[in-house]
Amino acid sequence: MNLNIRLARLEDLSAILFIYAQALDNGKVLSVENAQEIFLKQKQYPDYKVFIAEFEDEIVGTFALLIMENMAHLGTPSAVVEDVGVLPKMQGKGIGKLMMEYALNYAKEKGCYKMSLSSNLRREKAHQFYESLGFKKHGFSFLMDLT
Repeated sequence: MNLNIRLARLEDLSAILFIYAQALDNGKVLSVENAQEIFLKQKQYPDYKVFIAEFEDEIVGTFALLIMENMAHLGTPSAVVEDVGVLPKMQGKGIGKLMMEYALNYAKEKGCYKMSLSSNLRREKAHQFYESLGFKKHGFSFLMDLT
């Protein structure tokens, strides 16, 4: 598959929001204006990036990747993947796999000792997908709802 993965730009936000609405947020989505504010805030973080995947000039997937500096683990950084989404009509075509390979390579280049992500307990297909890529269930993820 001829997939191009690149850093997201401001003009990509409508397409990213469309993916979130379709793949992650049950049709609900931020306004483009609110997303622009958040996107510009994210750009201020030292190494927090939003990426998009393009296929034939269409944005078909997205993910965010944070490289965290750590004082533990002898100062070795770690990576966290968030907001992974692929348009439903494009799922099962290897796009998610290529995006995660890109993220893993990026994290390795940054010297990370691990890359982690979390997935809702109900998203069993997503769990199978991540396990097929070599991710392992590790420990427990704890959440306290603050809303």
